[in-house]
Amino acid sequence: MVRTVDTEQQRTVAMLQRWVDQNSGTMNKPGVEAVRDMIVPELQQLGFKTEWIDMRAVDRAGQLVARHVGSRRGKRLLLIGHLDTVFEPDSPFQRWTAQGERAHGPGAGDDKGGDAVIIAALRAMQQAGTLKKANITVFLSGDEEDAGRPLAISRRDLVAEGKKADVALDFEDLAVENGNDMGSTARRSAGSWTLTVTGRAAHSAGVGAGDYGAIYELARIIDQIRRELPEDKLTYNVGLVGGGQTATLDGQKIRLEATGKTNIIAATAVARGDLRAISQDQIDRVEAKMRAIVAEPLAGAHAEVSFDPDIYPPMPPTEGNRAILAELNDVNRDMGLAEMGELDASKRGAGDISFVAAEVSGLAGLGPWSSGSHTATETVDIPSIFKQAKRAAILMSRIAREHR
Repeated sequence: MVRTVDTEQQRTVAMLQRWVDQNSGTMNKPGVEAVRDMIVPELQQLGFKTEWIDMRAVDRAGQLVARHVGSRRGKRLLLIGHLDTVFEPDSPFQRWTAQGERAHGPGAGDDKGGDAVIIAALRAMQQAGTLKKANITVFLSGDEEDAGRPLAISRRDLVAEGKKADVALDFEDLAVENGNDMGSTARRSAGSWTLTVTGRAAHSAGVGAGDYGAIYELARIIDQIRRELPEDKLTYNVGLVGGGQTATLDGQKIRLEATGKTNIIAATAVARGDLRAISQDQIDRVEAKMRAIVAEPLAGAHAEVSFDPDIYPPMPPTEGNRAILAELNDVNRDMGLAEMGELDASKRGAGDISFVAAEVSGLAGLGPWSSGSHTATETVDIPSIFKQAKRAAILMSRIAREHR
């Protein structure tokens, strides 16, 4: 397997370059489908049966699912990646540019680089004969960077595949800390909240005498949450705020228009932010605390907090996840590589593997090392593609031959 990956280095890089040079911003549905059309033959020639699940119902392109059926007794693997990038056709960042062992390009690391690791690893398994009896499903979504809503539809099929699997492996970028490769056994949730405050409009000369208005109350709530909410692995962010005589959010809840005068007590105020947690228990506890803070308003004000129902769930660091990292470290020892420590979950964003975390043990970060993700400086470390493909091929071969 190691020899195959090394022999095919040029092939793998050329394949990745073709994918990167094809724009596949999430909302560029034809572009996402074009990348799909490049990847499908790669999987089919390895014996996978492919299926395209249309997602126009949520204004997204769709999802590529490829299945390889092997031994009835072997463990079933679910490999997770995605076809889309954050760079739409109007972005100036469109092409692959190689500079020695590094290459710049939209999705070079996130996540076309991860998809390249999948293909290189599967090809190595085929050459070694370990793919023949392996039960593997590859799931590449077309909207990981901007998931279609409701998530109940756009992530329905991924969850269904998670329920069938014994192990899930996510091929987003490898985490590196202080020069050391790290194992990602956990990812936090990602959800949004909206705070809406109303007060009694009045002359500013009377402020504080029974009337504090909406802005003071909003500031109190936000600051009290800042002081009372902190706990391990939790982050709470305020990303948008405004208030005055009027404060109106747009339909996407990303723009806010406010009007007011300095001599009028504010009648309304709005804030939007996100909440990231390591477990559902933490989410429930924090939401209850926020509601309790909101329920004790300043005089003359009333507040309500709501939580968006469509959230990326958490992937807690379970013993099952850690057992997969232990298997990967067995691979590392056999390859002469350093053991991978467990990455702090607060150092990773939310991802698709979280949607199957309640169903199956998994490990994230099996893609290549990259930097500048989601920016025009996105850079992939080319040698890490090959290192990760070798690790993945050996790990998958060993897991696939384990009995359920």
